[in-house]
Amino acid sequence: MKIKKPDFKALWKTYFSSINSSIRAAMGVGLVLMFVLNYSLQGGDRIEFFQRLELLAYDARLTATMPSKKDERIVVIDIDEKSLAAEGRWPWGRDKVAMLVSNLFDKYKIKVVGFDVMFPEADTSSGLGTLEELDRTTFKNIPAFGIKLAEIRPSLDFDAQFASVIAKYPVVLAFAAENGFASSGTDLALGKLPDPVVEIEAGQTAYVAHKLTGYSANLPAFQDAASATGHILPMIDFDGVLRRVPVFVQYKTGLYESLSIAMYRTFRENEPMRIVPRADEGDGQMKFSYVQIGATRIPLDDDATAVVPYRGASPMYRYISATDVIRGKLKDGELDGKLALVGTSAQGLLDLRNTPVGGVYPGVELHANLLSGYLDNAIKHKPTFELAWKVFIILLLGLPLALALVKLNALWSTVMVIIVATGFVIGNVLLWKNDLVLPLAIPLLMIGGLYLLNMAYGFFIEARSKRQITGIFGTYVPKELVEEMAKNPDAYNVKGEARDMTVLFSDVRNFTTISEGLAATELTALMNDYLTEMTVSIQTRRGTIDKYIGDAIMAFWGAPLKDENHVENALYAALEMQKTVKAIGPRYVARGWPKLEIGVGLNCGVMNVGDMGSSFRRAYTVLGDAVNLAARLEGLTKEYGVEILVSEHIVKRVPTVVYRELDRVRVKGKLEPVGIFEAIALKEELTEAELDAVDRFHRVIEKYRAQKWDDAEAIIQKLMETDPKRKAYKLYLERITKLRAEPPGENWDGVFTFTTK
Repeated sequence: MKIKKPDFKALWKTYFSSINSSIRAAMGVGLVLMFVLNYSLQGGDRIEFFQRLELLAYDARLTATMPSKKDERIVVIDIDEKSLAAEGRWPWGRDKVAMLVSNLFDKYKIKVVGFDVMFPEADTSSGLGTLEELDRTTFKNIPAFGIKLAEIRPSLDFDAQFASVIAKYPVVLAFAAENGFASSGTDLALGKLPDPVVEIEAGQTAYVAHKLTGYSANLPAFQDAASATGHILPMIDFDGVLRRVPVFVQYKTGLYESLSIAMYRTFRENEPMRIVPRADEGDGQMKFSYVQIGATRIPLDDDATAVVPYRGASPMYRYISATDVIRGKLKDGELDGKLALVGTSAQGLLDLRNTPVGGVYPGVELHANLLSGYLDNAIKHKPTFELAWKVFIILLLGLPLALALVKLNALWSTVMVIIVATGFVIGNVLLWKNDLVLPLAIPLLMIGGLYLLNMAYGFFIEARSKRQITGIFGTYVPKELVEEMAKNPDAYNVKGEARDMTVLFSDVRNFTTISEGLAATELTALMNDYLTEMTVSIQTRRGTIDKYIGDAIMAFWGAPLKDENHVENALYAALEMQKTVKAIGPRYVARGWPKLEIGVGLNCGVMNVGDMGSSFRRAYTVLGDAVNLAARLEGLTKEYGVEILVSEHIVKRVPTVVYRELDRVRVKGKLEPVGIFEAIALKEELTEAELDAVDRFHRVIEKYRAQKWDDAEAIIQKLMETDPKRKAYKLYLERITKLRAEPPGENWDGVFTFTTK
């Protein structure tokens, strides 16, 4: 099958058919491009307000989806207020710390211990240094003193004890990054750094990682004894909240891992670590994509950081007082196979952080949260080529919405914006739960901006052109109805619905002959005047002009506003139209125009009303069988020679009008017969003779249906003496003659079937 190429030019002209639509579309697209520009400048969103919104959205998703359940695999050995009260102020003697480590492994069967504290200086609390000084000076000539000192030195060398203990077990130490000293001309370098995980060779592409100007590490003896060492540098966002931790930092030519990575590698028994760079982005720098440790993949951001997968507000891990471990108050084997972090929650030791889940949050839990994320292989990350994704999301959401809102009213614009925003949030959260972090706040801000832009534009344009719109609609709908709709818009809508209404069709008799006898300008003037007069009669009775079809008029009652008296109003309008046609006749003759005669058909019932049509042209109109019957009745006015022909449904609902029953017929396209009546006038407007003639014709109908041809014919002959031109009389005489010659049989229902419209 050959696919037809879409005509985009025609579609554009149809869609943006007005200057207002074009302006609104251009403004919407311009707003979208502004958001794209915000992302593009300097490679990202640099407006602080936007950054704050995005960070708030990040925090909202985090707090809404975090498990808020303790992780029993990790424990915190807490240097808390209780421990400080029992063991003395920090730092403790290294003999106590050695006892802490020994008990954790020997008594409680811990798997790995990581210290979120450092040991950059020697421990002098045992007094060993003082004794050695005395041995060199005051007691240098007393051999017994030196012999005794050598005997007790191992028990007083707490640093050596601690180094010996940590060498026996999988213990991970920490070092702190010290930045900001370069400005004062000082680079702090305390203790010994571990070997870097990556050594950057001369001429090698530079890595994108946080650069250190100094550090504070552990004594060489401790560093040499430790299984691994990692940094504890946090990454504070500009709003003062800690959401990320650098996985790698760079000092001089070496890359160093974080404490959590060092602990996790030790826990995995030093499985090989593979650092995977990103594809070349053309900026001359090497960015990290992820770190692979066994089956665990740890994704990294542009600056080699990992987001902290907070589990909930502290505490999310079991806290054990360090003094209880030192003094052996736990059950043997109680911590079998767990990972332990030694840190502090005591406020005086200044290891508290501002995080999305708490403003006073123990720093030790940052590392615990990261370890928990590594164990679950659930570290959230931003997509590769993040800027391209941001621009794509803005364009995908913004451009269709900017164009769609142009053609939607306020209600549907609101519905669409809610649907789009809700769908985007749901999709964003689903991706978030799958560890992918995409922008949320800025796209939502753009959606809201497009909505407000269109609502504001629509409001001001509507206010400016309200009188014009009232004038335009007033040519179809009575102006008072337009005013009612403006005051109470909730009572008015153009959606399709089934409603009980009345519809009218009218047509000028012999219009073809009339049009042939007049010049084009005269015919135009005649029709304009005639249609104006008819419209006044219709709208005076609250009718809505559906359309003008040449000389024909279609109108309906009961919409757009409901009308409890729609049948009566429609019939009275039809009577008024006939009176108006007769009244304007002399004026037309004076102008050299012919007198006009019209036929009117009416019917009431349930019909569909609403805004209908195609994508190119629409109209507020009515459809249905009840409408079709009214059109057929207008055509039958010529057959019966009457001015107004109505259905039996009209007769039942407006008893104030005198009707002449004419027939029961089946119109073309319908199987069910319907009674048809001539609507004559109000009762008080007819003479006794006219009412008597109506009654006598009803007797004709009665005799006719009883197949009493002679009786019916006799009454008709009598009626024709006073009204010889009435077409209905002649019609029935013709039928009687035919039926007398060809009797219809006993089962005849008296219904006449029309085979033409």
